[in-house]
Amino acid sequence: MSLVTETGRQASREIKAWVLSPWAAMVLLVALVGLLDPQRLVDVVTFAVSALLGTLPYIVFAVALIAGLKAAGAEAAIAAAFRGRETRMIVMAALFGGLAPFCSCEVIPFIAGLLALGAPLSAVMAFWLSSPLIDPPTLLITAAALGWPFAIGKAVAAVALGLFGGFMVKAAFGAGWFADPLKAYSKKGCGCGPDPFSGKPVVRFWQDPNRRTVFRQEAIANGVFLIKWLALAYVLEALLVTYVPASLIAGLVGGQGLAPIGIAAVVGMPAYLNSYVAPPLLAGLIEQGMSNGAAMAFMISGAVSSIPAMAAVWSLVRTQVFAAYIGLGVSGAIVSGVVFQMLA
Repeated sequence: MSLVTETGRQASREIKAWVLSPWAAMVLLVALVGLLDPQRLVDVVTFAVSALLGTLPYIVFAVALIAGLKAAGAEAAIAAAFRGRETRMIVMAALFGGLAPFCSCEVIPFIAGLLALGAPLSAVMAFWLSSPLIDPPTLLITAAALGWPFAIGKAVAAVALGLFGGFMVKAAFGAGWFADPLKAYSKKGCGCGPDPFSGKPVVRFWQDPNRRTVFRQEAIANGVFLIKWLALAYVLEALLVTYVPASLIAGLVGGQGLAPIGIAAVVGMPAYLNSYVAPPLLAGLIEQGMSNGAAMAFMISGAVSSIPAMAAVWSLVRTQVFAAYIGLGVSGAIVSGVVFQMLA
């Protein structure tokens, strides 16, 4: 009887997980178009499928790259950035933040281990601010949806924001702020977090059977993850282009000046879209009249406010440090948007 009950519970959990998944949302949206506006169903589906197929080469390369980083043990190289003089650590943390091959649950034990061994909060803040903004897959997906100038601009903004946040926290410490910034931390979570101080990277990971297994598992997991989110993103972009008037977007976040960029940064913070969904949607918004600067500000503020990123910061530091993280993220998004608008 208990076996039957447990089987029923497992089936219920699987059904619930699918109902809440991007696959279900995508099927529901397409079904609603077919029910409410069947004349445009083919156009919406064709737009989404064509966009996804156009992004496929980027997906393949991104999946291979992130799987290779994980299999090679890139965590050890990233941890090495947090050794040495504080200024060097801030610079290296901002640079390596865009290369960190971590899932959201791995960031917390990784950072906790660094803080426990005395890594300064300034360097950790630099890593926290730059890491959610860009990584190899995000760079490629952004380039596919918005072009290489936008992708490179976002990467530069990520490093610049990390440097800005790191040196601001360093100055605040010098002025006596953020005394005792850390909460008590007990290791918990999914158990997949790496030990950042053990081992060293192995470039020829394919010669090790265990590392080949890691590569295969990471490639499958990341491939499924990217395809499901991008498929949903392109369906949303198709709906946006089809049904949202261009005049509405242009009136809110179009044109020149600081106001559209500030609005986009403020709206982007609570309206978090992960870094794989955001580029296709922003491509649709730009097509409808959104300015390039506003798009950059929206993307950066939305990435900073991601649930995994905020959870990592909140779990380890006190409220005033968390508030500084949010403030630095929003102000950095606005500045990045203004600069990118000027250059674009």
